[in-house]
Amino acid sequence: MSEYLPEGKLISTQENINILRSVQLLNEAKKEETILEARACVCDSQHNLIVDLGTMKGIIPREEGAIGIRDGSVRDIAVISRVNRPVCFIITDIRIDENGEQYAVLSREKAQKKCFEHYISKLRCGDVVNARITHLENFGAFADIGCGIIALMPIDTISVSRIEHPRERFSSGMDIKAVIKSIENGRISLSHKELLGTWEQNAKDFCAGETVAGIVRSVENYGAFVELAPNLAGLAESREGVRAGQQASVYIKSIIPDKMKIKLIIIDTFDYKYNPQKPKYYCNSQHIDSFLYSPENCPKRVETVFNE
Repeated sequence: MSEYLPEGKLISTQENINILRSVQLLNEAKKEETILEARACVCDSQHNLIVDLGTMKGIIPREEGAIGIRDGSVRDIAVISRVNRPVCFIITDIRIDENGEQYAVLSREKAQKKCFEHYISKLRCGDVVNARITHLENFGAFADIGCGIIALMPIDTISVSRIEHPRERFSSGMDIKAVIKSIENGRISLSHKELLGTWEQNAKDFCAGETVAGIVRSVENYGAFVELAPNLAGLAESREGVRAGQQASVYIKSIIPDKMKIKLIIIDTFDYKYNPQKPKYYCNSQHIDSFLYSPENCPKRVETVFNE
């Protein structure tokens, strides 16, 4: 069982389930400092988290709720917001309460520190990691990259095709892949667009003469840019009444790789509500040093280089 996954990924694994069902295995997990997961069901008035272990109750004291709670660098909302969600933890003690019932003392902070020491501190720019979207802001998406440790993915790194808000690509709880973009003073920034394929890889899914679905991303005086895929857009001829954000049916006039252009004609447009789908990834590597988006024979070179 890999321990260093985004929070919520361990809870349904058979090994985690088996340990939570057995007092003996819980004691062994305590000795080995195994990272486990269970659901936090209550946050009490002192901001201690009560966790349902099945065989017994677990308590995460407030100061053990996350890295930074103890020194005040992280607000208590990081603990409160875990109610009704899976939490990772290490068992630090098993005690008997005043009613003679066993309960476990847990530490989420200790689990996060172990994750940081053995996994996150070893990450380098260009590493591809598993992540889980935790929340979205207009400037970017926040994602858990291991044991509830959060990294930011700025909005301009989500895809080549520009979006107004990360909710157009992601939803909270979505499992994705991401690339480590930068590491500065312990803070990690993520990127995503390098995993969504080059211009040529995306263009291969389309042919001149087809009519396909798209999203109008911007309307200029010379035409409208229509997204065909998160990493691919074309320019359509101007048409009255077309607005950014609309769904479109577009006819593909031509595909020109050496100019990195796709010429379109808008057939119809209509309003719709975004329903983010799991991204399609073209990269299966665990590390990339660079990503060349533009075709080799294109004079315009669009490239990302991941420097240490």
